[in-house]
Amino acid sequence: MANTFRLKTDTAVGTTLTTVYTVPTSPATTTIIIGCLLTNIHASAQVKANVQIVTASSSGENADDVYLIKNVPIPHGSSLEIVEGKIVMEQGDQLKIESDTAASIDCAVSILEQT
Repeated sequence: MANTFRLKTDTAVGTTLTTVYTVPTSPATTTIIIGCLLTNIHASAQVKANVQIVTASSSGENADDVYLIKNVPIPHGSSLEIVEGKIVMEQGDQLKIESDTAASIDCAVSILEQT
């Protein structure tokens, strides 16, 4: 089993759920989210952030899409770390981020891929 640390980033995330990361399906991969930092880059205002895991599974224990945070405020010029433990994602699962304001959030996601 190979372990590979990666950093996934996206800049100026806006008002549409944006896929920041998708767990690879080939080779078979399990991903552990180690950290997810959101930064408010808006010129002057507080923004609200959503982070969601969209699962590839349509049945079973992990068949539900879930929000990790929903409408959480991030003050102007501030950052928010949303992962306090570890989150496991399976093949095809997606991590998505959204703001209530256009082009207002940068994100950095630290992951460990196991193949």
